[in-house]
Amino acid sequence: MPGMQEALLTTPSPALAPALPVVAGAPRLSQARSEFLREITILDEYGARRSILIPIERPLTVFVDKRELVTLMTLGAKPELLVLGYLRNQRLIEDVTQVESIDVDWEVGAAAVRTRAGLSDLEARTARRVVTTGCGQGTVYGDMLAQLESITLPGPSVARIRQSTLRRMLEVIRQQDSIHRQAGSVHGCALFQSGDMLMFVEDVGRHNAIDTIAGWMAMHGVPGADKAFFTTGRLTSEMVMKSAQMGVPIVVSRNGVTAMGYDLAVKLGITLFGRAANRHFLCYTGFDCFDSEPEPERAPVRVVAG
Repeated sequence: MPGMQEALLTTPSPALAPALPVVAGAPRLSQARSEFLREITILDEYGARRSILIPIERPLTVFVDKRELVTLMTLGAKPELLVLGYLRNQRLIEDVTQVESIDVDWEVGAAAVRTRAGLSDLEARTARRVVTTGCGQGTVYGDMLAQLESITLPGPSVARIRQSTLRRMLEVIRQQDSIHRQAGSVHGCALFQSGDMLMFVEDVGRHNAIDTIAGWMAMHGVPGADKAFFTTGRLTSEMVMKSAQMGVPIVVSRNGVTAMGYDLAVKLGITLFGRAANRHFLCYTGFDCFDSEPEPERAPVRVVAG
């Protein structure tokens, strides 16, 4: 396939807004890098052999102060931010300053997290794991639903979105250079402010992608109240919970919404959009936060028999 080798070398990294300063006391992060795509030979429906690209999924086992916590299956776009966001979204840390450093070593497939003063009751807090519907099997810890009671998201006076802004977001995503365009088999997530994309990242699981964005927000002290989150994946309870943990009140998906995701969004006051692509969407919750600018209705097409 022409240009295949170039594609391997120029695989898009996570798109970022202009460099932001990190918060005071933020952890030191390694800068582990890895290839995202691999070339293989396939046989297609016409009996032809040809080369294509496929994403490289790899395990990353997270150790906190030398104690094994979890193994994440990931593309590895920004593994240090993924680990930091995972700890934050699981409420295992309350603040990034609790973490001294995160070092990722792809040769052994491990991320070593060193905290400044240890994490109290880590074993007890991670004992009850719930395997979620995430690609690669996401996990949440059993007391997270109870912890959501403490989250207060901004109301309609702050958390508003116009239909024209939503259309702009979808157009930005449509034009985004991506691994999915080259190889498929990944999910993309993005963080927006007023229709401008601040960060875009892809991973084999949508839960990994949202955790990576959470890690970026935590490192740079980016608040979520005036932001909107986009994902190509379905809006399950886990995705809604993680959006709430990030303080983001508006969530948009190219896919659909599960019943539990819907119920949580209603409870938390999150505005959910699903089936959103091009100029089409469904607003599931948060109608009072959405400034609708309806498309003109198309005239019905009459079919006349010849």
